[in-house]
Amino acid sequence: MAPKITKIESVEFAYPIDDVGTDQHGFNLVYDPGEVTERKLFALTVHTDAGITGEYVGGNSPSAAQINMFADYLVGKNPLEREKHWSEIKRALRKYDRMGIGPIDIALWDFAGKYYEAPIHELLGTYRTKFPAYASTYHGDENGGLDSPESFAAFAEECHEMGYRAFKIHGWGGSEGSRDLDREVETALLLGERVGDTMDLMHDPACELETFGDALTLGRALDEAGFYWYEDPFRDGGVSQHAHRKLRQRIDTPILQTEHVRGLEPATDFIANEATDFLRADPEYDAGITGAMKRAKVAEGFGLDVEFHAPGPAQRQCIAAIRNTNYYELALVHPDCPNTQPPVYTGAYSDMIDTIDDDGMVTVPDGPGLGVDYDWDYINANQTGSVHIYD
Repeated sequence: MAPKITKIESVEFAYPIDDVGTDQHGFNLVYDPGEVTERKLFALTVHTDAGITGEYVGGNSPSAAQINMFADYLVGKNPLEREKHWSEIKRALRKYDRMGIGPIDIALWDFAGKYYEAPIHELLGTYRTKFPAYASTYHGDENGGLDSPESFAAFAEECHEMGYRAFKIHGWGGSEGSRDLDREVETALLLGERVGDTMDLMHDPACELETFGDALTLGRALDEAGFYWYEDPFRDGGVSQHAHRKLRQRIDTPILQTEHVRGLEPATDFIANEATDFLRADPEYDAGITGAMKRAKVAEGFGLDVEFHAPGPAQRQCIAAIRNTNYYELALVHPDCPNTQPPVYTGAYSDMIDTIDDDGMVTVPDGPGLGVDYDWDYINANQTGSVHIYD
């Protein structure tokens, strides 16, 4: 008899990140000694009559609100019919960005792995179990951390000593106009000089540059320094195919886009209209493991690579089952503060800066499902709101 979903639970909880605050705008996370940032996540559990649960910790308040809209639909359904549920929920959320699909879909994949006693990558079709990571920094700060081109270059050298063979900059906030752009350019050129022969270099302004002209200026510096990719440069938000096609025509550094493009079809159009060189994917943002793998196959069909956003067990499971991808993003890292990983794993799983081996590699968890065990005592002890139960 096919299993059925009996109940879905969602718990909001909070955890602190020491020595981390925000920049002058209040959005970008930066090193800020003595400051503590509280971050909120959701812990999702899908209960079934098979006595097996599917679990996932992540998401945000908008995605949790969307789960409220469709969770009742899933109760009583077969949790293994992921493609059917994905299609139905995609249609139900057609007026929204559909980010609520991600956490649920990941939890359903976790259930499937446990049900079949296999890691998710085996269900997808394993390509590798070990892959290289890149060090992806916090944003530049003014607090004695990553506060200058020299500090970024020194940190890149430190990461190289640890074993990393790739390094990505998140620069400054852009509020000081030409000063910030000058620092971005100087940082790119200095990194190219100091580590360009030994590391692949990436730059992600996170849409901070204020004009297309600024994006072009920095892009030409990245060309000179030999950068591997250029990601989300300016205030269009990373969603204009026209703007990024024009940028591609004027610089040599490959463009990485679609982190902020919701939906499989618009992401496909980005490639078809020659507006990006690499495709971005994220199982949490892009409608789960199901949606992220669809993006990977679209990229493969065009002969391009897909690069996964952010670290996490779901990302590792996907990367392990994909040929056309290059790096795992180990984010956000800094020489003086921890990254944003929640303290919710009871086993050896880690996305801290020291998780790589001597060759800069990480491994995919090999337990069933996502392959991680969550610390439900910690999650429940740090609950911030009511538990949402759908049954």
